[in-house]
Amino acid sequence: MKGLDNSVRLRGQYQLPREAQPVAVVELSKETFEDTIVGSPFVVVDFWAPWCGPCRSFAPVYDRVSNDHPDVVFAKVNTEDEQELAAHFHIRSIPTLMIFRDQIIIYQQAGALPEGAFRDLMAKAGELDMDEVRRQIETEHQGTA
Repeated sequence: MKGLDNSVRLRGQYQLPREAQPVAVVELSKETFEDTIVGSPFVVVDFWAPWCGPCRSFAPVYDRVSNDHPDVVFAKVNTEDEQELAAHFHIRSIPTLMIFRDQIIIYQQAGALPEGAFRDLMAKAGELDMDEVRRQIETEHQGTA
């Protein structure tokens, strides 16, 4: 991955034009992943596989919740097709849900969420004070330096 890692990466903020904002869940590949994360302030990624029963059960929930958040990019990574991408993020169990805000991973957990829990997670992720998150990360980095 061209330099994408799990640490803070601050670049200029970019808001998608209204007509370019997602109306559906988008499929990500190794080639499109980083540009999507860097180009969007709030991205939810579902790592899944076609053979995975819990993934198939979670898909309609993911789609319904995505419809209620037009300002958020909802994306999927097929771990069968994108094994290098899944390996980069140490995906060991699917489905795995990952949330990025301002290029920072603020949530990563395996397992299909019930719809109510997913909606609660989205609300909490949206309310997060990213300036405070960046301060906490900086403090942690200073403590390990």
